[in-house]
Amino acid sequence: MKKQKRVVADAAIPAFWQPFPGPSGPPVTIRDVKIIQTAPDGIRLVIVKIETSEPGLHGVGCATFTQRPEVVVTAIEHFLKPFVIGRDVHDIEDIFQTAYLSSYWRSGPVLHNALSGIDMALWDIKGKLAGMPVYQLFGGKARKAAPVYVHASGSDFAEVEEQARSFIEQGFRYIRCQVAVPGSSTYGVNPKKGGMRAAYHLDPKQDPWDPDAYVRVVPKLFDHLRAALGEEIELLHDIHERIPPIQAIGLAKRLEEFRLFFLEDPFAPEDNGYFRILRQQTSIPIAMGELYVNQQEYVPLVSERLIDFMRVHISDIGGLSMARKLAAYCEFFGVRTAWHGPGDASPVAHSANLQLDLSCSNFGIQESNLFPEKTQEVFPGCPEIRDGMMWSNERPGLGIDIDEKKAAKYPYPDHVLNGAWPPVRLPDGTVQRP
Repeated sequence: MKKQKRVVADAAIPAFWQPFPGPSGPPVTIRDVKIIQTAPDGIRLVIVKIETSEPGLHGVGCATFTQRPEVVVTAIEHFLKPFVIGRDVHDIEDIFQTAYLSSYWRSGPVLHNALSGIDMALWDIKGKLAGMPVYQLFGGKARKAAPVYVHASGSDFAEVEEQARSFIEQGFRYIRCQVAVPGSSTYGVNPKKGGMRAAYHLDPKQDPWDPDAYVRVVPKLFDHLRAALGEEIELLHDIHERIPPIQAIGLAKRLEEFRLFFLEDPFAPEDNGYFRILRQQTSIPIAMGELYVNQQEYVPLVSERLIDFMRVHISDIGGLSMARKLAAYCEFFGVRTAWHGPGDASPVAHSANLQLDLSCSNFGIQESNLFPEKTQEVFPGCPEIRDGMMWSNERPGLGIDIDEKKAAKYPYPDHVLNGAWPPVRLPDGTVQRP
């Protein structure tokens, strides 16, 4: 006997199973892609603004590669803009994948920053259409706000301590500490106080960089700070890939006793193989990723549990779409997020970071930048930092916008060698990684 097909009337299906009717009318499409270049804080920022077929609806994204901004602008203007015009704004994943593959040769900071500007702006638009912050589209809040770390530096130990105490009084608990090395061009310190100085020629006139002096000074700095600030404050430090790998391993072992929250960038991306050796030598928490642009650079470090904090600059890996996948992948291996967030991550990028910080269960810490008032005027909705944390303003989308008229008041400053990272050199004149 033939089995009778069962027919269930819609009325018999519970209301919460009924299909959502979906939007009516024509799809919302990308009408135009604008590129806004501005530098209110003296740092060259590249912002993408996508305008849609819906009057008044637009989104913003960060495409800032501050050392090579004009190359990113060219990639967007001549290749990505014509590629996305007319596309449905909801097709974020398909737009990302097709644009990513369209150049055939993939990856790199130029392509990824260009993609990021488009990608972030589309997430901003999707949040506005949904009437909710982007973090809600990622699953909602996992915390009320995102704790941040700030930067304390000085020409000597006392000056670093003084600046750290000032931050502590403002409610910050996580502090990255860097100190000048006498007679050496030091990363992370104001040049006027013994910090980094450019050395464009083989025979530098200013202080050279001395790795040996650096590795002697840093343990003494943290010995001083732990004694002065106690055990409750979380201390961080950035090597910034500037010393030979074997010296970085030795320094990590010496710093272990001072219970750092993390030690950042002990190696350059080219030296990833040293992480296995480092893991065998010390249990100090390691943060890495600022210079990564390709999955093959960071996926093995996560899967082999060789790092503890993922610190990619999210526009350098392609934007929010790629970063949320990376965050989810890290969660399975116990790696926490600590997205790169200096001044050359625009306020739009910080807003994007925050959407992930609030929604990821494996959030670790967020690097912060205290934007001056003029930057906040250019970027209305700039994330608020108070009580040592970054807070969402709860506006739909990324919660931030750009005032184009005010942005135009701050053109790019002149940069020596077209904005290249200032080179430093060893005492014999050899150029060193930055």
